[in-house]
Amino acid sequence: MLYTNVCRHCHAVFRAKIQTTCCKKCRPKDDHQLDDIVAYLHRYPNSNALQISEELGIHPYVILTYLEDGWLEQSHGTFSRLDDAKNGQS
Repeated sequence: MLYTNVCRHCHAVFRAKIQTTCCKKCRPKDDHQLDDIVAYLHRYPNSNALQISEELGIHPYVILTYLEDGWLEQSHGTFSRLDDAKNGQS
């Protein structure tokens, strides 16, 4: 069985044995973007899609698509407030 797919980058329609969102021609671009996102998240683990988008120039929709496709995981961390420098020295 062959699936009809549409590439998320060049919007070309292509057929493949699996359902995929990227054609063979755009696969290197897709891999490069994903590697950049993962590297950024290792440096700044609490970043959201808009922060990643602004820093790397990748559209937030693409980042969310990676998340929906299972290439990225969503974590639910906690934040704590740091003491002010003045309050910490008193």
